[in-house]
Amino acid sequence: MNLAVGLAKAGKKVLVIDNDPQGSMTASLGYHNPDELPITLATILTKIVEDELFENTLGILHHQEGIDLIPANIELSGMEVSLVNIMSRELVLKQYIERMREEYDYILIDCMPSLGMLTINALASVDAVIIPVQAAYLPVKGLEQLIRTIGKVRRQLNKQLKIGGILITMVDNRTNYARDISDLILIHMETRLRFFHRVFHFQYEQLKSVRKESAYLSMIQKEK
Repeated sequence: MNLAVGLAKAGKKVLVIDNDPQGSMTASLGYHNPDELPITLATILTKIVEDELFENTLGILHHQEGIDLIPANIELSGMEVSLVNIMSRELVLKQYIERMREEYDYILIDCMPSLGMLTINALASVDAVIIPVQAAYLPVKGLEQLIRTIGKVRRQLNKQLKIGGILITMVDNRTNYARDISDLILIHMETRLRFFHRVFHFQYEQLKSVRKESAYLSMIQKEK
């Protein structure tokens, strides 16, 4: 989201596609009930699969920060299953991206943290991937598998695909654990991949505030 808004502030025309059934990007941009939205990415993908005609403007929400959004909700999880039995199933999203390329300077796709068919569709559609990885053991463990998958997609589906960089996030440099994990990533990956050396550090006080607020909201909801 921050990247999209930053590009928009720089005068670029930006489209953000929420490719996650949880709708996290959609909710982050202020649409807190994505399941109530009448048209989402699932709607567009369904129309492409069924060869239905539709306008390029279908489903696009115009955000006050100057970016456009194709939202997502839980309906997108059904597409994950539906795409399995479709011809050229890895290239459905690419058909939509190719339609929209000339209308935007940047198209950003927010993907779920898994390597299912929706993520493969995104990798087959884009020019570059930025990989955010938390400075923790389990996220780092999955990084190697993701890089191998990107390599397969590049060889078989999208020869233009490249890794734009790895962004290490939530780094709490007060702990040896976070520093060791960060160093491990850099040692094993820096000779192969580009890193964004401006690391986004973990703000402990902010986390405590968020946790308190989340606990308070949960309490209010339970009382209701």
